[in-house]
Amino acid sequence: MNIHEYQAKDLFRKFNVATSEGKVFENENDAEEYAKSLDVEEYVVKAQIHAGGRGKGGGVKLVKTPEEVREMVKSMLGMTLVTHQTGPEGKLVNKVYVEAASNIKKEYYLSFVTDRATEKNVIIASPEGGVDIEKVAEETPEKLLTQPIDPVVGIQPFHIRKIGYFLGFDKGQVKQLGPLIQGMYNLFVETDCSLVEVNPLIVTDKDEVKALDAKINFDDNAEFRHKEYKELHDPTEEEPSELEAKEWGFSFVKLDGNIGCLVNGAGLAMSTMDIIKHHGAEPANFLDVGGGATVEQVTQAFKMILRDENVKAILVNIFGGIMKCDTIADGIMVAAKEVGIKVPLVVRLEGTNVELGKKMLEESGLNISTASTMKDAALKVVELI
Repeated sequence: MNIHEYQAKDLFRKFNVATSEGKVFENENDAEEYAKSLDVEEYVVKAQIHAGGRGKGGGVKLVKTPEEVREMVKSMLGMTLVTHQTGPEGKLVNKVYVEAASNIKKEYYLSFVTDRATEKNVIIASPEGGVDIEKVAEETPEKLLTQPIDPVVGIQPFHIRKIGYFLGFDKGQVKQLGPLIQGMYNLFVETDCSLVEVNPLIVTDKDEVKALDAKINFDDNAEFRHKEYKELHDPTEEEPSELEAKEWGFSFVKLDGNIGCLVNGAGLAMSTMDIIKHHGAEPANFLDVGGGATVEQVTQAFKMILRDENVKAILVNIFGGIMKCDTIADGIMVAAKEVGIKVPLVVRLEGTNVELGKKMLEESGLNISTASTMKDAALKVVELI
């Protein structure tokens, strides 16, 4: 789950991570009054959306006076901000963050993520901040430091020194870096994050080290441990279809293709999309109904797939483990009859009672083609469109 910059900075302050003071607004009048209270020479006005690249898209602006703050906030609220992460449709700006501008001497990059290969949390640092870190990793990997952290012992002083000297910090700056990194690590672990990122981390003209930006992603799998996640969740930042799927207990992401996918298991769903693309077509969605899907869930999944006018065929790829294939076949038939599927439907079943499940589908009288392998299913569905 993603959260806004202003929410991430509130958490930074809670965990003693040095960052700029600021406040979020939904109207220009309050923003102007707040700007007057800061008594500074320059302000930063930032659109709050769940996407990077806001500066390049016109969502981060420097202004000189409280009156200019008011006008800038007014112009940003309600705008559709398009960045490289939003796609061409962009995102609607409902909130704007205002803070005092910082005099930046140098920008850096710092983040915490989990490395699943080593089963450790890692710090990623780079002296190239304020730019796309993916570009740095691809073009100048020597400017990227990845430091694993043993979960038993946590952050150690040598970690701080190693990172600080890699970034080119002097002793005074390294001393400030210690509490900042420790705070980020505590935040990452205690709130079950999948990402804590600062881009850019800055050194000011007064040699202060602080987080100028803040990005936090929470691990959805830990949601049951954190009631505060709900308070931070902004449903306006998510696709309505994805929220609807979540309410029904499955995962759905709309894509741009024309073959609808209904699959149980995230890995199998990804493989299904890959094999569709391999055979020359494009998937219209990612949809994982889970291992124990009910008839109601399958029916709802079909409804959501068919809302997309681009869908010309549907591929159902199910592995019957917890739920037997004959039960799955029964659910597919009930759902197909209720929804009234008018596009070709290809079903590939594998697992317990697979032959019985296939027989039920073949004798159903519905426009359903069965397949024995993923390749067979992909070829059939691509041929049908």
